[in-house]
Amino acid sequence: MREEQVTFTAGRLSIEGLFAGGDGTRAAVVTHPHSLMGGSMMNNVVDAMVEAFLRKGISTLRFNFRGVGRSGGSFDNGIGEQDDVKGALEFLGGKGFACIILSGYSFGAWVNSKVASASYNFTDVIMVSPPLDFLAFDFDAVKGKCGLIICGDRDQFCPIGRLTKEAEAIGAVLRIVRGADHFYFGMEEGIVDYISDYLES
Repeated sequence: MREEQVTFTAGRLSIEGLFAGGDGTRAAVVTHPHSLMGGSMMNNVVDAMVEAFLRKGISTLRFNFRGVGRSGGSFDNGIGEQDDVKGALEFLGGKGFACIILSGYSFGAWVNSKVASASYNFTDVIMVSPPLDFLAFDFDAVKGKCGLIICGDRDQFCPIGRLTKEAEAIGAVLRIVRGADHFYFGMEEGIVDYISDYLES
């Protein structure tokens, strides 16, 4: 399935994205790592997440947060970025998708968790490497909403012991990519496999 360039609105801003249509009523929003640290929708982990969804026939929408690439505006410390995610959800809702998965990597997972805590239109949350040592996560706010968390056992920003406790507390499945750090270079297939397996269960 080929991705096509799209734009949608977040308030007064125009946000650029890539959309790929699957073969059903399910879709996934995929958000990228920190905008000020080189994060964009063209990221190796984002690529892996998109691949996993498309393998299962699930439509995908990845996009650049405000201030990245051709998206309007500027970095807003994760506040305005929540509006970007809401705009993505509205874009997919406008296309008639009834089941939308909110998925994100690193900073993107954190932004998604903020949106999910307010109970917007989504059916599941998937997090890859939520950076617990870098950003303050309120896991209680996504209890019962987050189904899957993936992390590498060498992640510099996500201590496995603490993450294990948080995952158990909110009822999420935790999968560990052995040998992977926060950036997953050369280890992306582990992400694809774990998401694919989860989507089948």
